[in-house]
Amino acid sequence: MRQDQQPSTPAQWRKSLAQQTVTKDDFESMLLDSFVDNDAAEGTVVKGKVVAIEKDLAIIDVGLKTEGRVPLKEFGQAGRDGTITVGSEVEVYVDRVENAMGEAVLSREKARREESWVKLEEKYNANERVEGTIFNQVKGGFTVDLEGAVAFLPRSQVDIRPIRDIAPLMNVPQPFQILKMDKRRGNIVVSRRAILEESRAEQRSEIVQQLEEGQVVDGVVKNITDYGAFVDLGGIDGLLHVTDIAWRRVNHPSEVLTIGETIKVQIVRINHESHRISLGMKQLQADPWEGIEAKYPIGAKFSGRVTNITDYGAFVELEPGIEGLIHVSEMSWTKKNVHPGKIVSTSQEVDVVVLEVDPDKRRISLGLKQTLQNPWEAFAEKNPIGSTIEGEVKNKTEFGLFIGLEGDVDGMVHLSDLDWQKSGEVALDDYNRGDIVKAKVLDVDVEKERISLGIKQLAADDLADTGSSDGSGLRKNAVVTTEVVDVNDGGIEVRIADSDVTAFIRRADLSRDRNDQRPERFAKGDKVDARVTQYDRKTGRIQLSIKALEIAEEREAVANFGSSDSGASLGDILGAALKDREQK
Repeated sequence: MRQDQQPSTPAQWRKSLAQQTVTKDDFESMLLDSFVDNDAAEGTVVKGKVVAIEKDLAIIDVGLKTEGRVPLKEFGQAGRDGTITVGSEVEVYVDRVENAMGEAVLSREKARREESWVKLEEKYNANERVEGTIFNQVKGGFTVDLEGAVAFLPRSQVDIRPIRDIAPLMNVPQPFQILKMDKRRGNIVVSRRAILEESRAEQRSEIVQQLEEGQVVDGVVKNITDYGAFVDLGGIDGLLHVTDIAWRRVNHPSEVLTIGETIKVQIVRINHESHRISLGMKQLQADPWEGIEAKYPIGAKFSGRVTNITDYGAFVELEPGIEGLIHVSEMSWTKKNVHPGKIVSTSQEVDVVVLEVDPDKRRISLGLKQTLQNPWEAFAEKNPIGSTIEGEVKNKTEFGLFIGLEGDVDGMVHLSDLDWQKSGEVALDDYNRGDIVKAKVLDVDVEKERISLGIKQLAADDLADTGSSDGSGLRKNAVVTTEVVDVNDGGIEVRIADSDVTAFIRRADLSRDRNDQRPERFAKGDKVDARVTQYDRKTGRIQLSIKALEIAEEREAVANFGSSDSGASLGDILGAALKDREQK
């Protein structure tokens, strides 16, 4: 059979084989040879020759049993302008040696893609840029044509900053950087942002070299955030922090700046390594803190506006750029555990007194309560010791009553000052919160903000007739014999012998020796001598101390029975004093 009469279809092959006499081994050998040739051709790029052009198809012979058909559009511009003619040599990709029609399946596009992969891998390994065209939008990004190979461009890699309209970038040849390649999966990931950042870094480096700290330049507000604004200095951005916008407090940059506005700024700091530039506007204005001590002397009174309230106090603007802090402890004489927001409000005009000025730390301490009279001073002026007041029982505690007084202050009635006849704990049961009671002012300590009151002192009681152990009557420094009527953690309550007068001896006054200052050493009914340390006939207030008696006796013993140079020990001296006392 001649070469041009060789069968080209499976049916012709079967007919030819039926007409020829071959052995079983020859047929098997021929079949295997055919499979080896086919396997070698499939999946490769080969050169072929255009043998015919039919309508929009090019018939290409690649040396297989049959030709293949390739659409002219796969040849791109060359196919449309007629430069592909019979006899032209082209490279095509062999997809299949034979399809169901007995024809070879060829592809010019896949051949171009294979060529592109080889070139792209070389540029990827050399970290070189590639040319491409964005031609379609897909989920999460866009597709890019890299001379036949299709790559994925993530949306985050399109530009340095998010852009809303990508239309101007579509179908425009531009450079890209390959980020990732996986030929087995056919994946290519590219970035346009990397190219822009590289160009921008070069541009930033040139601009930074031309700038100096302290230089004043014009810039355009590009973006505004909670912490400041980014200003374009002509190709490089600088950060204008919110604290550098003005000397006064600025809560948000949008209060002063708008996007697109041209402003004059000073370069505060330049980091040449990171190309970060810090800017300032307030530096172009006079510093209001200069000469602040002379402007705001301590003790002077000024008016200001509350700008901010925190848990620890309130900030007051005295003038633009000058703020002082009213600490929570300086806000009210009487409201100790109240949030500052319940005393003042934002934007409120208040009068304050300057307490302290620190120009180095740029701090001014202010006082709000100092603009008002001290309520304890006012109470002391209006209610001298010995006067009678009336108030409501605000609270009952284990050591007495707290009574609400005029000026929003409280006075305390100690257990020992409730009743002449009853013990403090028993007398305390006679009072309840909300009761209106009368009491006598016993003492006012303005510095400690304490007012001592007594209820029993309102009752008539002849303290002057109360006897003492030395028969001198009740007076200061007299020694009296008492009987313990109650014991608690704070001390002991006693009744002076042969009278109904009660007093309270505090723990610290129970003994000269600290180890013996224990109330549990005493029991109800014990007889105890004590010294009168305070007695006010006008108010009827009396204070006793065992400690004061022991100290006085020790001094007396040393004076009468020994001296520092006599050689006698303190024990000998006290022993002699006790013996003398027993004899008397």
